[in-house]
Amino acid sequence: MNPTKAMNNMNTMKKTFFILALFLVSLSTHAQKKKINWMSLEEAVAAQAVQPRKIMMDVYTSWCGPCKMLDKNTFQNPDVVEYINANYYAVKFNAEGNKAVNFKDQVFSNPDYDPKRSGRNAQHQLATALKITAYPTIVFFNENGDTLLPIPGYKTPNQLELYLKLFLNNDHQTINTQEQWDQYQKDFVSQFKG
Repeated sequence: MNPTKAMNNMNTMKKTFFILALFLVSLSTHAQKKKINWMSLEEAVAAQAVQPRKIMMDVYTSWCGPCKMLDKNTFQNPDVVEYINANYYAVKFNAEGNKAVNFKDQVFSNPDYDPKRSGRNAQHQLATALKITAYPTIVFFNENGDTLLPIPGYKTPNQLELYLKLFLNNDHQTINTQEQWDQYQKDFVSQFKG
């Protein structure tokens, strides 16, 4: 083989390898960008006025281990991310934070918040108004911003899928007894890869 031809083949291979490497980096970057579009409660309510959707609120604290697991294991699951972004306004709310929240013509704050404390802090007035007693809690709101139900505790992608679909499809309106709820859960077929 002549040296010029060998050099051209080598350059072609380098270019092919470079393009393949760029493609793989691009795929990796694209996969990493799939995240839930978190917003504040005020932003979600404003968005509801333009395009009605239900709200799913993640109520967490900075010290809560199960809250961190929910973020890592459930809220990064591609099926969960895609479903929430397509069907809900997603709100992240620190139940022990000090940010004032204007909701339903009332301002909620955390007057007992102590910035010097590490770990647990005082509970925010909004968390109290929503009757939050455990962390994490996922609160669902209807298209008018009315509370549907707080769901306490860590949820796997498949466990969360049940609630996401229950409220999106308004199936909760047809469940009136424990037996109906038990049957709904038994009949539910999960489609998320979890």
